[in-house]
Amino acid sequence: MSSLQISQGTFRLSDTKTLKIEHLTLHAGESWAFVGSNGSGKSALARALAGELALLSGSRECQFTRITRLSFEQLQKLVSDEWQRNNTDLLSPGEDDTGRTTADIIQDEVKNATRCAALADRFGISHLLERRFKYLSTGETRKTLLCQALMAEPDLLILDEPFDGLDVASRQQLAQHLASLSEAGYTLVLVLNRFDDIPNFVPFAGVLADCTLSETGEKTALLAQTLVAQLAHSEKLSGMALPEPDAPSARLSLADDEARIVLRDGVVSYNDRPIINHLSWTVAPNEHWQIVGPNGAGKSTLLSLVTGDHPQGYSNDLTLFGRRRGSGETIWDIKKHIGYVSSSLHLDYRVSTTVRNVILSGYFDSIGIYQAVSDKQRKLVDQWLAILGMNARTADAPFHSLSWGQQRLALIVRALVKHPTLLILDEPLQGLDPLNRQVVRRFIDVLISEGKTQLLFVSHHAEDAPDCITHRLEFIADGEGYRYQLGKI
Repeated sequence: MSSLQISQGTFRLSDTKTLKIEHLTLHAGESWAFVGSNGSGKSALARALAGELALLSGSRECQFTRITRLSFEQLQKLVSDEWQRNNTDLLSPGEDDTGRTTADIIQDEVKNATRCAALADRFGISHLLERRFKYLSTGETRKTLLCQALMAEPDLLILDEPFDGLDVASRQQLAQHLASLSEAGYTLVLVLNRFDDIPNFVPFAGVLADCTLSETGEKTALLAQTLVAQLAHSEKLSGMALPEPDAPSARLSLADDEARIVLRDGVVSYNDRPIINHLSWTVAPNEHWQIVGPNGAGKSTLLSLVTGDHPQGYSNDLTLFGRRRGSGETIWDIKKHIGYVSSSLHLDYRVSTTVRNVILSGYFDSIGIYQAVSDKQRKLVDQWLAILGMNARTADAPFHSLSWGQQRLALIVRALVKHPTLLILDEPLQGLDPLNRQVVRRFIDVLISEGKTQLLFVSHHAEDAPDCITHRLEFIADGEGYRYQLGKI
């Protein structure tokens, strides 16, 4: 029986990026689905399985001899090429239109009219065989390319995003066709964006995160794992309303068009050494910023200006939430607008308490609960827990019994319960494994996109940014100091 085995595999994607597959075995006749978000390495995995990526370390042993990989990009290129024929000298004498027929496309590499007709009949496109390929619908082109792949009778068929761009009916129809191929003994690999896209007939699955194949196994067991279940749950949250705050948000006291942060020619120095050196920066309403730079660049110093904690804030032209520093405002006038999560806060949250109580403490800006909790606050926290996909058992479990990523999620929700004007996440992905990183990044996007809170996301790496980021402030080494690059994403 043929198989494909990868052990401790590291595959080259670029000079600085790799794909990691710790262990994977595909047997002949099996059907697998691999799920990951954009940028997680899905297409790279498809190429690695097909033998198209350089193996840097580990082993890849493959007994499949006829491997075919189909991708959405290949389909787009094929359609584009067919339309481009109008602009070339490829027009045959007497030909009044350009482009190949569906039958031509199916038999592009393997010429066999009988097999072509049989496959077209199987996929319900016999009536399209003489039609020019470029005029087909998205679903029809997908079926045509699948017929083309099957002409060579592959022993391993890899489909990269086969359901992209299809309506509900076309997706169901394609899934039924794939199920029939599985029943006929084909070995199938589907690479998908969403857990909801995994067809019922597929028994095995894997999860990709940060170019690492994090989890693999029997689909039902895999989807029951807490982190994977939370990722799958997050797919269903688009358009939901966040729970209301227990009291009106401080954000409502600001004018809709009022800048949240204005720093003009900011300078912060220690022992005459500039840490922040002539930085001008404005955070306008509805903007979400990533602040990126190496250790020691001054990111934390900038944050301490924003949170009102740095004494040199008074010596700068700095306006926070409509109030100029030094104009009589208190530190609490600033803090009420901010929710804050950092790795150091995570480490400091050592009290022995439940996940539920950690989130409840966000209403009091405390570490632990030291005062009476209202019925309204308890009900609101139940709603937040539901958004996170955490059941009552998890909610009442000890905070430190959760994975590091789930703990980080709970702390982010703790910072959000009061609907702050600004959520500051300082290295929120630090210390997390790839799957936990993906869970946290996904929920940041969901929570920010569905609410009114703005985000400051601080990290060492630009690629850490969640999708909701609109602007970036980058600290760039320049001699002994740093210069600043600001702009839209």
